[in-house]
Amino acid sequence: MAWLWLIGTLGFGGAAYLVGWPAWSGYRSREARDLNAERYLAWRGRADRTSVTTSEGMTGEERRRLWIAAALGVAALVCLVGFFAAT
Repeated sequence: MAWLWLIGTLGFGGAAYLVGWPAWSGYRSREARDLNAERYLAWRGRADRTSVTTSEGMTGEERRRLWIAAALGVAALVCLVGFFAAT
């Protein structure tokens, strides 16, 4: 019976990874692209010197996916505790 908890842990953990990783990597790559574009414009002398660099942040879809991944991660931890309690 304890192996069911372990399967649940692996399932929820894998689902959290599959849901959350694309959102996180998309956010990080967009931030890197924006920074590279700003550096290029500054190098070419066309950057706006008065503007302060502000990040757009995450999109609503990315934020929603990360919240779902966090909930799945918590479920994986609950299953892991159940596994250790059952053994």
